[in-house]
Amino acid sequence: MSRVIVVTSGKGGVGKSSFCANVGSALAKINQKVCLIDADLGLKNLDVILGIENRVVYDIEDVIEGRVELRQALIRDKRCECLYVLPACKNINVQKVDFTYLERIINELNNEFDFIFIDCPAGIERGFYNAINNANEAIVVVNLDISSIRDADKVVGILNSQNINIVSVVVNRVNNEEKDVNKSLTIDDVMDVLNIPLLG
Repeated sequence: MSRVIVVTSGKGGVGKSSFCANVGSALAKINQKVCLIDADLGLKNLDVILGIENRVVYDIEDVIEGRVELRQALIRDKRCECLYVLPACKNINVQKVDFTYLERIINELNNEFDFIFIDCPAGIERGFYNAINNANEAIVVVNLDISSIRDADKVVGILNSQNINIVSVVVNRVNNEEKDVNKSLTIDDVMDVLNIPLLG
């Protein structure tokens, strides 16, 4: 069985996709089989971050619509043979998507991978709930600004209400120079607000 981990936040631009790409690559380099699912429909990023956008022939929309089998849409990373990506699509009408698709995809991949990371869309709309409802664990990515932390606090409350009990936080883009001159919040501030384990 895979560890299915949703990578989420309360807002966009905090580094969820970069985190997925980097952690997925690191795990793959130590021979863990990893699948990254870009669940941010319409705003794909993972294939671009990993430099495999030119290899995308099929994407998650093709799988959702039943045009191709899931295996046909998975892309193996150029550098890490244990890393696979299921890319999102450029254009899709999210309102018409049957959001049971992610559950079906994860059920099909569950015995094949050690880790499945779901790159969650920003905010707490329909796509967010779909992503978290298919995970066993969550990693909340924040920056050291008050809106990121406050939004993340709301996300942590929702995760707890959905019985995702393994939740940790990653603080991204820490600028030690700004912290030293009190221009930024601190990691202690994050911990005071969120009160969940600090992963990194």
